[in-house]
Amino acid sequence: MAGKSFKYVIIGGGVSAGYAAREFCKQGVKPGELAIISKEAVAPYERPALSKAYLFPEGTARLPGFHVCVGSGGERLLPEWYKEKGIELILSTEIVKADLAAKTLVSAAGEIFKYHILIIATGSTVIKLTDFGVQGADAKNILYLREIDDADKLVEAIKGKKNGKAVIVGGGYIGLELSAALRINNIDVTMVYPEPWCMPRLFTAGIAAFYEGYYANKGVKIVKGTVAVGFNADSNGEVKEVKLKDGRVLEADIVVVGVGGRPLTTLFKGQVEEEKGGIKTDAFFKTSISDVYAVGDVATFPLKLYNDIRRVEHVDHARKSAEQAVKAIKSNEEGKTIDVYDYLPFFYSRSFDLSWQFYGDNVGDAVLFGDNDPASPKPKFGSYWIKDGKVVGVFLEGGTPDENKAIAKVARVQPPVENLDVLTKEGLSFACKI
Repeated sequence: MAGKSFKYVIIGGGVSAGYAAREFCKQGVKPGELAIISKEAVAPYERPALSKAYLFPEGTARLPGFHVCVGSGGERLLPEWYKEKGIELILSTEIVKADLAAKTLVSAAGEIFKYHILIIATGSTVIKLTDFGVQGADAKNILYLREIDDADKLVEAIKGKKNGKAVIVGGGYIGLELSAALRINNIDVTMVYPEPWCMPRLFTAGIAAFYEGYYANKGVKIVKGTVAVGFNADSNGEVKEVKLKDGRVLEADIVVVGVGGRPLTTLFKGQVEEEKGGIKTDAFFKTSISDVYAVGDVATFPLKLYNDIRRVEHVDHARKSAEQAVKAIKSNEEGKTIDVYDYLPFFYSRSFDLSWQFYGDNVGDAVLFGDNDPASPKPKFGSYWIKDGKVVGVFLEGGTPDENKAIAKVARVQPPVENLDVLTKEGLSFACKI
């Protein structure tokens, strides 16, 4: 099979791919030079919408409404946009073999794609309970959320099990956002997670206590310190019960599992250097192989601010790393130089009427400030993290755009602090005066 040949190929059709395509156009890519190969059936879209407005009963988000790059206030890139720019969108196409030495990709259907420069933007896949052989985990209506097809299955289940019972397995990002979305749909929700509090990778016990209290007030039941060890199904094969390790059995019409993801790097094993579970890159997202770049979830890159090497799973980094890689590719071709990637870690979430942002690093001593009463009509509180006498991270719930900018600046500048009591007393005003 002769196959197709392109100057640039992006493998993966998520957020990074869309932002990379836009940057290629800014840099003057010529028609026919760029292809995006995606196993999804739709053009790149803003993935965060799937756990939020896509599931809302009213004001629901649907494509083409949230194609990239609307999530960052940019132009919406419809499928026609790619056509106009001469970018080939190769959808519903799964790559099953990558030969980086031969610069060749092979699809499940046997199609061959050749490239000069490759950007790996394969993202992550969800960890499934069936991966661990959990009893009954293949029952119907045990769902996951990563792609638009998953979200469609969840929407169908919500409609089919009106006012039913849902069990959310996992207390992280997905667990919290989906518990809220299902509750808004009048589903009876129970969250189950093994940790002593929700979102333990970021939240302190003090921060988590607010969200657990707020969710409880919204009618979400929370079961901590145990895990799902099995599922019972009815005669139609639909899930009916969740068996917990502590012996309890929960009724369920829908189960949504959010226990993390793993970067999709299998295609490239043994061909590129890896570190910390991802593909190792430099500050321009170039891998150990010439003409191969890796961006988004799969990249382990130098985090200049902390003189560390990290992998970051978040939409903000997916966007920015893609843009950096394309700028690096084009400047390299033109014999120019660009600044190294100087990323400030940023995470955010929205659920119910809540909205939080976090910037920096959550290491060292944590100081809580503000009104973190779950019953408050308009709660506003936050936390500073202090290491080696400097503020290195800031979290804020209920911030205005200006306040969120202020906490980002603090995390970037890392002002010195001699006394932690000052932060407790001054609270948000400390950030606003930096």
